[in-house]
Amino acid sequence: MGQGLWRIARNQQLQQQGYSGPGYLSREHGRRIPANNVSNSSHRKQAQGGIDIYHLLKTRKSKEQEGFINLEMLPPELSFTILSYLNATDLCLASCVWQDLANDELLWQGLCKSTWGHCSIYNKNPPLGFSFRKLYMQLDEGSLTFNANPDEGVNYFMSKGILDDSPKEIAKFIFCTRTLNWKKLRIYLDERRDVLDDLVTLHNFRNQFLPNALREFFRHIHAPEERGEYLETLITKFSHRFCACNPDLMRELGLSPDAVYVLCYSLILLSIDLTSPHVKNKMSKREFIRNTRRAAQNISEDFVGHLYDNIYLIGHVAA
Repeated sequence: MGQGLWRIARNQQLQQQGYSGPGYLSREHGRRIPANNVSNSSHRKQAQGGIDIYHLLKTRKSKEQEGFINLEMLPPELSFTILSYLNATDLCLASCVWQDLANDELLWQGLCKSTWGHCSIYNKNPPLGFSFRKLYMQLDEGSLTFNANPDEGVNYFMSKGILDDSPKEIAKFIFCTRTLNWKKLRIYLDERRDVLDDLVTLHNFRNQFLPNALREFFRHIHAPEERGEYLETLITKFSHRFCACNPDLMRELGLSPDAVYVLCYSLILLSIDLTSPHVKNKMSKREFIRNTRRAAQNISEDFVGHLYDNIYLIGHVAA
């Protein structure tokens, strides 16, 4: 049926264009022209429903013959802007064609700082023969080493002069880097509480709603899978930092670090209750308000209700 409709539509199209039957009747001359005398260009135009396939193929072929744009013929600013969208692998490949452009230090400096936002070496006078391309390779190697063994990874960065042997510098590096394995990072921070302390102080929770601040905190410092001393340490440090960032709000709501600690635990338990498929009877808003106010009596009922709504609508605080 589909082929029949196509033939009908095709015949109507040919008739509108002045052709009729196998010999194509010309409107201008009123005589029948044999099909084999029709020019190749006319035949190509009418093939495939009137699409000029020949023209398309010819245009495509001409573009293929032109090849890629030679970046060296463009203004340097435009060439660097184009190359700045490449990752390290593609930039290395581009250097095979445009060696001077793709090996430019500004491009590799941008790649380093976009992946590893802080390194001690950024703030030092570069040594003789320093290269950001070489630094990128060292940072990548060090990150892979860290993801296998955190202590060896940090020692590698220090041995190359990339990081100073300082908890604050290590904390800044971790805070500004997204290529580190979170499971290995959790083990490292559990062992290096001095680095953890400096890492917590890098967070700014000013004017943030408590559940959103807790989510941001756990995006950088992943919570353990089970309750224990390390989770209690994280919540304690978060509570003190949150109160330090919002002194006016704490006075207005009458909250202390201990009260924030209780709220954080309540939010984690509520998150598990609402998101776990194994919990059939979900905690209601009234139950959450009642249970939370039992643990922290000075907390406003409206404030606790807003906490419940946030978890219900947005989801887990430590996912």
